[in-house]
Amino acid sequence: MCGRFAITLPDDAMVALFQAVPANDLPPTPRYNVCPTNAVHVLTSDEGTRRLRPMRWGFVPHWYKTPNGGPLLINARSETIAGKPAFKAACRTRRCLIPVTGFYEWTKTPEGSRLPWYIHGSHGDPIVFAGVWQDWERDGEAHTTCAIVTCAANSSMSLIHHRMPVVLGSKDWGKWLGEEGKGAATLMVPAGEDVLSYYRVDSAVNSNRASGAALIEPLLED
Repeated sequence: MCGRFAITLPDDAMVALFQAVPANDLPPTPRYNVCPTNAVHVLTSDEGTRRLRPMRWGFVPHWYKTPNGGPLLINARSETIAGKPAFKAACRTRRCLIPVTGFYEWTKTPEGSRLPWYIHGSHGDPIVFAGVWQDWERDGEAHTTCAIVTCAANSSMSLIHHRMPVVLGSKDWGKWLGEEGKGAATLMVPAGEDVLSYYRVDSAVNSNRASGAALIEPLLED
């Protein structure tokens, strides 16, 4: 799964990377502790034109009476996404890319302490998650929302958690966005073992109020 991440790429770098048209109200960067319900950078494709847009992280189905009118849907399971009422329409027609610099996962000690890990691209490249999105509006309140698609973890990531985000390489961006016909379902698989690496970071990131570049620094243990 994915419950927190970092994004350090400037807007112009993301625009160049994805050859996208940017919105005027993108969230600030860098951010080292992006949390659910925060605004995040998202790529969509509108008749072949890629757009870099802000969205609320936390998918809101159209039947919710308020944005908090049901479970907070920050992740969508690849195994069930096509059949879940909340996600099945978005899976067919509203797929997106969510770029990050890295994300966090936690393990537990036998005593119950939470140990944070920072997962990043093995070769220093940005990580691009598969996502789905949804417009929600009721009683004059409107949000564009998204969720990250997850799958079973690969062997290396399973040492930390049994699930991981679906990570897309650049050759698959167009297919996931619907620019290259059908076949997006075949992309919802674990990343290769060499795509991601990870290291321990300080427990300061256990707080969703923590911020700053020190959160992604490797933990120096005695």
